[in-house]
Amino acid sequence: MRQRGVTGRPIDVITIGRASVDLYGQQVGGRLEDMRGFAKYIGGSPTNMAAGTARLGLKSALITRVGDEHMGRFIVEELAREGVDTRGIVTDPERLTALVLLGIRDSDTFPLIFYRENCADMALCEDDIDPAFIAEAACVTATGTHLSHPRTEAAVLKAVRLARAGGARTALDIDYRPNLWGLAGHDAGESRFIASAEVTERLQASLPLFDLIVGTEEEFHIAGGTTDTLAALRVVRAATPATLVCKRGPMGAVAFEGGIPDSLEDGMSGPGFPIEVFNVLGAGDGFMSGLLRGWLAGESWERTLAFANACGALAVSRHGCAPSYPSWEELTFFLERGVRVPELRKDAALEQIHWSTNRKVDWSTMRVFAFDHRRQLEEMAADLNADPARIGDFKRLCLQAARAVQDGAPGYGVLCDARLGRDALHAAAGTGLWIGRPVERPGSRPLELEIGPDFGSELAEWPAGHVVKVLCVYHPDDPSELKAHQEEVLLRLAHAARASGLEFLLEIIPSSAGPVGDETTAAVIQRIYDLGIHPDWWKLEPLAGEAAWAATCKTIERNDPHVRGIVVLGLDAPVEVLEKSFSTAARFDLVKGFAVGRTIFAEAARAWLAGEIDDARAVADMTERFRALCDLWDGARARVGKRGTAA
Repeated sequence: MRQRGVTGRPIDVITIGRASVDLYGQQVGGRLEDMRGFAKYIGGSPTNMAAGTARLGLKSALITRVGDEHMGRFIVEELAREGVDTRGIVTDPERLTALVLLGIRDSDTFPLIFYRENCADMALCEDDIDPAFIAEAACVTATGTHLSHPRTEAAVLKAVRLARAGGARTALDIDYRPNLWGLAGHDAGESRFIASAEVTERLQASLPLFDLIVGTEEEFHIAGGTTDTLAALRVVRAATPATLVCKRGPMGAVAFEGGIPDSLEDGMSGPGFPIEVFNVLGAGDGFMSGLLRGWLAGESWERTLAFANACGALAVSRHGCAPSYPSWEELTFFLERGVRVPELRKDAALEQIHWSTNRKVDWSTMRVFAFDHRRQLEEMAADLNADPARIGDFKRLCLQAARAVQDGAPGYGVLCDARLGRDALHAAAGTGLWIGRPVERPGSRPLELEIGPDFGSELAEWPAGHVVKVLCVYHPDDPSELKAHQEEVLLRLAHAARASGLEFLLEIIPSSAGPVGDETTAAVIQRIYDLGIHPDWWKLEPLAGEAAWAATCKTIERNDPHVRGIVVLGLDAPVEVLEKSFSTAARFDLVKGFAVGRTIFAEAARAWLAGEIDDARAVADMTERFRALCDLWDGARARVGKRGTAA
């Protein structure tokens, strides 16, 4: 049985309409003609709203069409990662997924080009609307663009009428784009208003079907057939008893449940937020996400409009549409604390919450086969007079072993380097494995990186989902000059990883640099946080006992309650030693699993490089060892579950 949402229904809201891929110019302050690179996001108002409401804790779903190609799959996969129900998305075998090119020219100019000629979502039809699916929802939300064509209009109206017949609510975001109604040319994507009696007539025909209607002043102008905002609202009111919400940009928004007063200021309103406007594109969808969260949860209009205004404020402060929307934790934090820095994207505390509460994919269990070793395998090959070029082939065998144990299940991963293990690294893509990549120069102290001095440009070449892993041998008693060097490298790397949208795993091994006690690792970790570095993951050596683990976990949780967690490394320990360390570490919720290498591959690597065993034997040996460690960890965690965790 599906878990129910805040409304008590299996689905809180189904959005219906456009689905596209947004290609956002990454350079700010230039023409689209001058863009040198683009970031890829999901787009289209209903798609953005589905993601935005999911981030706010609603059970959301989307009805649309996408192409049977890479961009269509990207939309479906990205929505699934956001927690959106994708059962209503139809794959169109004939049409391509829509694309949009967007840019930030200046604080008032945001050029965009729609590539929507015969696109997949405009083929949405009545047959795509499943009455049983609609019956699961507490609300169906439509947008105006899909009322512009008879085929898509029929699909939208069928969904809306089914929802109303089943007792669900209905909402309309007018979302008026003149060139999507055929009223402006391809270069007028930024245009938001052109008067049209035909568009007004089409919109007015459907207004009585909605319980909530939302739009900007210009959008109510087109719905009401006049550029007098109050008069337009009165025309819409004459057509429907729906609650009307008029967005007014920096002046916030007002809601009207009954008659339209003589002044917009007399409507119901929520607080506004004095922030810098960086990018207005997608702000309306963020606003609508917050509005739906409050409306469907039964909040007062003042509270609902506060949600909406805050979501809109956060959206206009960042690059992109859907990626800029807040999580429920972030929205709550923002409303409680208020604006500290008008440029919200420069508010470090807010951005950390945004990042850490919007991560995708559940990695609450981590069974990681680490074969990112370089120096150890190169030394082994030299000792055996084996061709070092064969190391890459061996790492492909390591991946085969990892996948054999994974067998399509969640909670498994690999650590693999790009220098010796490039082919294995590439082959791991799309397998469902967690993938970490080392960047440190093996054995370096002070810390040096293999990726070169320009961290950002190097990491920009990495695929989404790869995790930046760095090993730093750091001890509280290190000389100040050594500390300063290593901290500077870590700071630059952490900032580059975050700017590239990649998670960051920091491995520290204090015992390699000096004596350790129960507080040693915790002290190192506190210093890292004091520097302003918030690793997504910590990779730690087995600690001395429960006191050391307790101190370490307490330090992490105090500084970053949304951290992904800890994985325990192996240090080439025998299985019986790892079993003991797993048993202790598993008592702490923050420890999610292990990342072990040589205990799994060392014997197979030596025999294989020496020519004593073939590929199949090597894979079988590593598969058996990796599976045995997974069983040890799962068993340790299961035993803890029966008696309770230590933290």
